[in-house]
Amino acid sequence: MGNKIKVLIVDDSALVRQVVGQALAADDGIEVIGTASDPLFALQKMQVQWPDVLVIDIEMPRMDGITFLKKIMAERPTPVVVCSSLAESGAQATLEAMAAGAISIITKPKIGLKSFLEDASNDIVLAVRGAARANMRAVHSAPVPARRTADGPKLSADAVLAPATGNRALERTTDQLVAIGTSTGGTQALEAVLTRLPATCVGIVIVQHMPERFTAMFAERLDSLCRIEVSEARNGDRVIPGRALIAPGGKHMILKRNGAQYVVDVVDGPLVNRHKPSVDVLFRSVAKCAGKNALGIIMTGMGDDGARGLKEMHDAGARTIAQDEASSVVFGMPKEAIKLGGVDQVIALDQVPAAIVGYGRGS
Repeated sequence: MGNKIKVLIVDDSALVRQVVGQALAADDGIEVIGTASDPLFALQKMQVQWPDVLVIDIEMPRMDGITFLKKIMAERPTPVVVCSSLAESGAQATLEAMAAGAISIITKPKIGLKSFLEDASNDIVLAVRGAARANMRAVHSAPVPARRTADGPKLSADAVLAPATGNRALERTTDQLVAIGTSTGGTQALEAVLTRLPATCVGIVIVQHMPERFTAMFAERLDSLCRIEVSEARNGDRVIPGRALIAPGGKHMILKRNGAQYVVDVVDGPLVNRHKPSVDVLFRSVAKCAGKNALGIIMTGMGDDGARGLKEMHDAGARTIAQDEASSVVFGMPKEAIKLGGVDQVIALDQVPAAIVGYGRGS
C-alpha cells in the first residue's frame, strides 16, 4: 500500500466522486484516500493525510477550484488534475486553472456525464499517474491539459504523412523556422519562452497537446503577453518572422513549401501517438520541407510523441534541442528523443529563448 499513489477527489457532484473514485480504485497502483464535496472539507482531510495527487472540479461551493488550487500551490505544491467542463462558458476558468498550476485537465460534458466518465476511466487513470510523476519544482504556471486518448493501436506519423524518400538534407537557405513540440507542462514552458522573444525572431510552428477550443484561447493569451504575434494556425497561414503558429486542438498541422514561402496545412486524420495534433506529424513535415533550414525543439511532456519526428529532422540536417530534466515538468518526450539519438543539445528552459534568437542570427 505504501507505494501506491494516494489520491483525494474533490467535487461537489456525488456522481463524479463515485465514478472517478471507482475508476481510480480499480488500478492496483492507486489508492483513493478520500473524497470531499468542497475544498474546505478537503483541507480538513488533508491535515490528517496529504495526498500525492488531487483530482478537483473548478465550480464548487464555499471555495472555487481555482482559489483552492492557488492555495495548495502556495502552501504545499501538489500535483492537481482538474476534471472540468469543456463548455465555452467555463473554458476561461479552465485556462486560469492551468495558469494556477494544474498538471492536466480532463474535460467532461454537462450532459451524459456518467457514461463519459466511465468511458474515460483509462484517461483519468493515466492523468493521475502522469501527475504523480510531475516535477513540482518546475511547475510555475500554465501546465498542459491532457488530451483524451483513444483505445486501439498506437499509430505513427505514417497514418497522416508518408516518410520522406531519398536525400532529405535540403540546401540551407535564408528562409528558416523553428518547430516546437510539447505536452504536459508545455503551456508553462511556451509562455516562458515566447514572452522572451524579440518581435523580429524567426518564424515558429508549435504543437502543444491541447483539446479543441483551448488552443485558440491559449494563443490569444500568449499574443497579449508577447512581442511576437501568436495565433492558432489556419490552413494556408504563412510562417514568417515575428509570428508563432499553434496547431489547433483536434487537428494536425503540416508544414509545406509554397514557392519561396513556408505555409501550414491544418488537416484532420487519426490520432498519432494517441494525440491530435501530433508533434511527430509536424516534425516529419518540417524534416521533409525545411531540412537544414529548421531548428527543432522538444520540451516537457509525457510519452514519446515527437521523439521519432525530431530524429527525422536531425537526420535531414536540422539543428535539434531537448529541454533538460531539471526544468521539465515531465521528462518523457525529451528523454525519448535523446534515447533515439536525435538531439544535438540538451538545455534548460531558460536557455531556450537565447537558442532561438541565436539560431535566427545564424549563430
